Amino acid sequence: MISIDRYRFGVNYTPSKKWWYCWNDFSRDEIARDLDTIAELHADHIRIMAMWTYFQPNPSWVSPAHLEHLRTLMELAAERKLDVCVSLFIGHLTGQHYHQGYEFNADFFTDENMLSAQKLFIEKMSAVLNPFDNFLGFDVGNEMNCCWKTPLLETGDAWNARIISLMDRLSPGKIHVNGVDHAPWFHPATFSPWALTSSQVIVPIHSWIRFTGALQRSGGDPLGELCLGLIPAMTALVRAYARDPRKPVWAQEFGASEEWMSAEIIPEFLERSILNAIAGGTAWFTCWASHDIDRKFKVNPLEYSLGLIDIDQNIKPQGRVFSRLAAEYGGKEVRIPDCRFPAQEPAGSDDAHTWEWLSGWLENNRALF
Repeated sequence: MISIDRYRFGVNYTPSKKWWYCWNDFSRDEIARDLDTIAELHADHIRIMAMWTYFQPNPSWVSPAHLEHLRTLMELAAERKLDVCVSLFIGHLTGQHYHQGYEFNADFFTDENMLSAQKLFIEKMSAVLNPFDNFLGFDVGNEMNCCWKTPLLETGDAWNARIISLMDRLSPGKIHVNGVDHAPWFHPATFSPWALTSSQVIVPIHSWIRFTGALQRSGGDPLGELCLGLIPAMTALVRAYARDPRKPVWAQEFGASEEWMSAEIIPEFLERSILNAIAGGTAWFTCWASHDIDRKFKVNPLEYSLGLIDIDQNIKPQGRVFSRLAAEYGGKEVRIPDCRFPAQEPAGSDDAHTWEWLSGWLENNRALF
């Protein structure tokens, strides 16, 4: 079994030359160079995006060429002692949506043809990945609740349980999670926080200061308490919903854009955020992202500067901070502090009540930081 009681440090891999278009124009050498630099960060894992529209363009067919590209990436990662979390249903990524051509008006969560296609995709991916010891597990999909929604929590929760159960059966002994954004924790929609905590042995959180509203509530100061304390506060929130003060939590996405703060501040922001999260008992850290995005690709400007490494393989100052912390803490036993917890989760399922809870937790636990 994969240990979840020791700190892990990794990155969300963003290929430096072709972004995830690289699945369609694959270069073993380019991927190898990226992973060489990632290994220099003392990272022990990467999270990758298996673009569903590229891998399975037809509901009854998964591309053998793309499966072979995945096998090559796994081999290259293994050579560099990098475990790999594979995110499957990529409908939302870098602020863009990627819908399947065969979705039409089919309901993602209940349509039998969609469910059959999803099952086939997982089966084919498991067959490729299971032989690799460095296969960490599946992430159901990158913030898939941003792309596929249902007004009924019970529908989303039933789908989540069904898919994670299938993954457990096809790839036992791995860590399978559902990497949703902050929404199910702040104002439950599509998936409920109770189901997310009960269905996962370690719970991923996406702690973005801009999208959660922490930056705005800090008056635009990225070094304000709400921003620097967001990861441990969200960790505590997960544990409140789990009714388990020791529930393992994975900071699966966090980072900083030069659109939000000056480049000079980012290393300090990253260091203090991680140290606060360690003090709060967060177990795993996967920074977004490994590399910057080449500006020849037209994406939201905030996305270009999120990397720890630039597109020419130069480790940025924030990358050096990450590397130092990974070397210092990686592999050590997670320490979960005695925290002062509210008696229960937020009183209401909306941003206002959630932020009242988070702010209260931070105020009551300032001695940790």
